[in-house]
Amino acid sequence: MTKVYDNAQAALADIVKDGQTIAVGGFGLCGIPEALISALRETGVKNLTCISNNAGVDDFGLGLLLKSRQIKKMIASYVGENKEFERQFLSGELEVELTPQGTLAEKLRAGGAGIPAFFTKTGVGTKVAEGKEVREFDGVEYLMERSLVADVSLVKAYKADKMGNLIFRKTARNFNPDVATAGKITVVEVEELVEIGEIDPDEIHLSGIYVHRIVVNATPEKRIEQRTIRQQS
Repeated sequence: MTKVYDNAQAALADIVKDGQTIAVGGFGLCGIPEALISALRETGVKNLTCISNNAGVDDFGLGLLLKSRQIKKMIASYVGENKEFERQFLSGELEVELTPQGTLAEKLRAGGAGIPAFFTKTGVGTKVAEGKEVREFDGVEYLMERSLVADVSLVKAYKADKMGNLIFRKTARNFNPDVATAGKITVVEVEELVEIGEIDPDEIHLSGIYVHRIVVNATPEKRIEQRTIRQQS
């Protein structure tokens, strides 16, 4: 049975529905699955809980789903680039669970590894700890954090073979491997697809056992959030 789908729309058509938890890879706009996010918007599914380090910007990435009012809750670490996110949060239209960045990564990694919870010093004595168990180990207080598992994970990789073995490119790897392992169904958007056996096993960053569906987007936009250049003298 092939894992390769003709396009992002076909890959999502029969697996997304209202009320799901969707995990999305990327850091800011770096390494986001652009085509899959756009296809998710086109499905019209709503009341989504989205797990992602960032919430995109107003007109790109997850910002598109916020604009179309398809997200009811964000579990995220940094959201400062999105004015619509700010508006919805301050007006009470959007539920937000802010999570320290390292904790978010570990919650996804643990979820993918089948670990239901873990203890961390991060967040002890802050608002992050409200309503959570605090336990002392060797005289130090630790906060218990529950892991995260998504109904569907949307991931960006640079290259895949037809079994779903993945290579990520430089900083675009970021949250993508953890998001991939944490998904009950993982859909990956890649720039290049090769035959089985063409990727050296030592070059594989993530095993195809975690990948269920693959789509090719050979020419992603790869938009940059903020570009700063030197003034001409």
